[in-house]
Amino acid sequence: MTIDLNSDLGESFGAWRMGDDEAMLAIVSSANVACGFHAGDPTGILRTLKAAKAKGVTVGAHIAYPDLGGFGRRAMDVASEDLTADAIYQIGALQGLAAAAGTSVRYVKPHGALYNTIAQDQRQAKAVIAAIRQVDPEFVLMALAGSPLIGWARAAGLKVVAEAFADRGYMPDGSLVSRRLPGAVLHDPEAVAARMLRLATEGSVIAVDGNPVAIEADSICVHGDSPGAVAMAREIRTVLESSGVAIRSFLPPAT
Repeated sequence: MTIDLNSDLGESFGAWRMGDDEAMLAIVSSANVACGFHAGDPTGILRTLKAAKAKGVTVGAHIAYPDLGGFGRRAMDVASEDLTADAIYQIGALQGLAAAAGTSVRYVKPHGALYNTIAQDQRQAKAVIAAIRQVDPEFVLMALAGSPLIGWARAAGLKVVAEAFADRGYMPDGSLVSRRLPGAVLHDPEAVAARMLRLATEGSVIAVDGNPVAIEADSICVHGDSPGAVAMAREIRTVLESSGVAIRSFLPPAT
């Protein structure tokens, strides 16, 4: 068995440091790199891309609403034309920096509020899908496992990778617990690793009501900005590999 392990990286901005990209890149198989709209500055993003190249980690564009102040976690009612252009702009910026780092963008993963909105909102989803297709129809879209977005994207001709979250709580319907509610963010590395082993081997996690919920996922995310993120990712990798589950990206990195 194999599964991808990814993290949101490149999110530091000027003097504001976010996460430990160097350490995380030694653990994960895919990196969702910020594109400047919710986090990240050009110098830091380029540094992260160079490190991803050195570690052989596959790179994806972590696109977002234009929301530096809210870290991209505030929902926005963006017009379709604007959302498509915003997504194209971000992917293009990361492509340029990736080329300078000797690597390339292989997939797209929306961030935060944009990720959650397009998982259910067909109008905004279509705007993002259109942007990806216009830049490169061979790009893979990373989307929330079980969400309607997966079907919409595949119907439009995109390849899709379903994603589960190691450090987030799940509702009984397979959606994520709102960050405003207790149990939304998980912090215990051993408990999280055990959850992800169950996901990888049995296709389910325990929801907040104590019952298992089916989650079919090809990739596991550990948020790079979470406290103890590196320790959590390391424990997940150790537990999965010791149980015979290989950590491998769904796409090979650029050569």
